[in-house]
Amino acid sequence: MEHTCLLHLLLSTLVYCSLGQGGDLSPPASLSISPDRSQFFKYESVSLSCEVQGNSTGWRVVRNTSRGILSECNTDWGKPQGSSCIVSLIPSHSGVYWCESGSGEHSNAVIISVLSNQASLIVSPDTSQFFKYESVSLSCEVLGNSAGWRLKRYTVSGERSDCGGNWGKPQGSSCIVSLIPSHSGVYWCESGSGEHSNAVNITVHDGAVILESPALPVTEGDSVTLRCRYQVTPSNLTADFYKDGSLIRNETTREMTIPAVSESDEGLYKCTNSEEESPESWMTVTAGAVILESPALPVTEGDSVTLRCRYQGTPSDLTAVFYKDGSLIRTETTGEMTIPAVSKLDEGLYKCNNSEGESPESWMTATGDRVEEG
Repeated sequence: MEHTCLLHLLLSTLVYCSLGQGGDLSPPASLSISPDRSQFFKYESVSLSCEVQGNSTGWRVVRNTSRGILSECNTDWGKPQGSSCIVSLIPSHSGVYWCESGSGEHSNAVIISVLSNQASLIVSPDTSQFFKYESVSLSCEVLGNSAGWRLKRYTVSGERSDCGGNWGKPQGSSCIVSLIPSHSGVYWCESGSGEHSNAVNITVHDGAVILESPALPVTEGDSVTLRCRYQVTPSNLTADFYKDGSLIRNETTREMTIPAVSESDEGLYKCTNSEEESPESWMTVTAGAVILESPALPVTEGDSVTLRCRYQGTPSDLTAVFYKDGSLIRTETTGEMTIPAVSKLDEGLYKCNNSEGESPESWMTATGDRVEEG
């Protein structure tokens, strides 16, 4: 909620500044957005274009992120393509976007939210088992102010400590760890006020065989490959794969692929070959996150508008509950709700949820037909 309020404050400030350019309610440029919605999943793309009345020279797409970073397309984000800016979105791109001229004139503005937890622990490479002396990079990706967040761990020996003490080397926003068996344990990000990211389990093995399986949760429907990796490549690459203690597959290529992961694939995996077996690692399967597809641009009174609850995975039950300004307004078994003729009363803050999760909130603006002054 704090994140949503900050974005609306940025938007309100921009609108006030635009009206301060002489009180003209008709801006000299319009920002168009495709697809026209305000919420996106990580790595989805959006096209932003400045439609200018008259000479478009000097106009560019500008943004102010939820972290307070003001910049324009093609600096460290966005790729110009003709008159558009194509952005492959990550959570830190959440913010307010608009068009601006060299003389400071503004277009309309839109809020874009890229779904993420408050903080996420990123593991590279994304595997939960390592051989002794291999390295791993652990990063805290924080939505909003990252000050005070640090990487922590709790080892199998019961030691709880931060990166940079007696383990790990801070490198920018990451912690690089050269692993030894005593580093095995649970790792996570934590803020000064005690907020947590997701946690991952890392196992450092002193033996000859490990299982390469995702350390981070995988989304239902994704393809996942598990690999039996050897410190010294044996003459026979055949590997047996086990889930929850039962043999599930024998592969001559030392790897097995699950083409479309489902909740039933969640469990404890290990692999063996003729010489040794790997430690066990838990693979987590999630149903995916939830966003609300609602218009980013204002809608005109009388128009029909459909709001959709969209899922990163494919849930078995599409039923969604829709809220406006914090109050339940409708439950739909199709995952979408339609307002046949929008009125000013429909303007407000919307969100949706289902059994898998809840979307962020998005503001929908309703406008009347513009009256031209004589």
